[in-house]
Amino acid sequence: MARRQEFPLPRTALAVATVLALAACDTWLGQTDGPLLPGERLPVLVDSRKVNVDEQLRDSEILLPAPTPNESWPQQGGYANHAMHHIAVGETLAEAWDADIGADSDDHERFISSPIIAEGRVFTIDADSMVSAFNPETGEKLWDVELTPDEEDDGHISGGLAYDKGRVFATTGFAEVIGMSADSGEILWRKQVEAPMRAAPTARGGRVFAITVDNKTYALNGETGEVLWTHSGVTETASLLGGASPAVDAGIVIAPYSTGEIVALRATNGRVMWTDLLSSLRRTDVVSSVTAIRGRPIIDRGRVFTVSHGGLMIASDLRSGRRIWEQEIGSYESPWVAGNYIFTLTNEAEVVCLDRNSGRAYWVTALPRYEDEEDKEDPIVWSGPILVSDRLIVTGSHSEALALSPYSGEVLGKVSMPDSVTVAPVVAQGTVFFLSDDAELTAYR
Repeated sequence: MARRQEFPLPRTALAVATVLALAACDTWLGQTDGPLLPGERLPVLVDSRKVNVDEQLRDSEILLPAPTPNESWPQQGGYANHAMHHIAVGETLAEAWDADIGADSDDHERFISSPIIAEGRVFTIDADSMVSAFNPETGEKLWDVELTPDEEDDGHISGGLAYDKGRVFATTGFAEVIGMSADSGEILWRKQVEAPMRAAPTARGGRVFAITVDNKTYALNGETGEVLWTHSGVTETASLLGGASPAVDAGIVIAPYSTGEIVALRATNGRVMWTDLLSSLRRTDVVSSVTAIRGRPIIDRGRVFTVSHGGLMIASDLRSGRRIWEQEIGSYESPWVAGNYIFTLTNEAEVVCLDRNSGRAYWVTALPRYEDEEDKEDPIVWSGPILVSDRLIVTGSHSEALALSPYSGEVLGKVSMPDSVTVAPVVAQGTVFFLSDDAELTAYR
């Protein structure tokens, strides 16, 4: 392609404060074009509220763990526990290749899950439920397989993909969980369930865990597709597009439901260990009253971190479910944990850095909410964040990605994307992969 953009990504905290000029029109570092948010910010929702920075933490030094290499990204959210910490990439990143994954996203059929990377392949699912495998070094397509049943004419929104033990698993809007060979794409088994799925499965230890739109969790045998156990939550009549994949670690499955409920289940038999409900008492408008959990829960060092769209984020003890702290934060995106910090993108288009142990905020950065801020037109849908080599990356529906300092929240720069990007990027083998709504997969390394 003629378009080639480069941006440096320093590895040290000292380098985060360094501003470098770039030749490209859009810069990932370098100065942004004027104030990011000129004028006064006004709440859109009756119950719109902002996170307050804790005065005791405002001037505290943030010390992140050193970035480390990451060879694979086999699930939505990285690994089955969704705790990815600080990932290393090169000091400078440039567009290496792009590839067409198939049918693009539109008003009827949307991308709601990111690619996955495993066994030296990048796996994608397009808006027509076609799964493809690409070479991560070159972008060459290795195979593709269409998952739409023969008797179906209309497309459906698919759930997504997961990988485990040489197999790729897909959940679909056709109410099927499907197991495929990662080498060839051969369909090994198909399992019909009772309702469609709008969230990717999670696979670990030879089991596949999937949640349907009517809040039923299935555990299946990864080799045969046999249903091992199920758990039924309460059905929700109104929810958000898409859903959250279960988190799995230490023999426990955390199932997030569209009612705002999280349930801890034994991975072996589905026995309920504890439950909790994430709903804010301050909900006063129709939109924020949707309590769905769309951001994936995170299991990290004996704790579970969960956020609902309805306005509550909590930290829980993994074994007992005891709440350790709670914050009035609403989000439809997945938080990101790194060391003693949690980064999250709120419903009010704010990126927030929280203390992992207390939930108190170190900093808050407001992002643009509209492409036309003056007239409040063309709302921007943000996705992310991810943390790579001292950079938080968020992507927007206005075809831009931003880099922020994880130490201060300062916006360091931006880069143009081929089209709207409404699913978070993924990182593996020193490469950041973006999937835009026009079905273009772009690799930066």
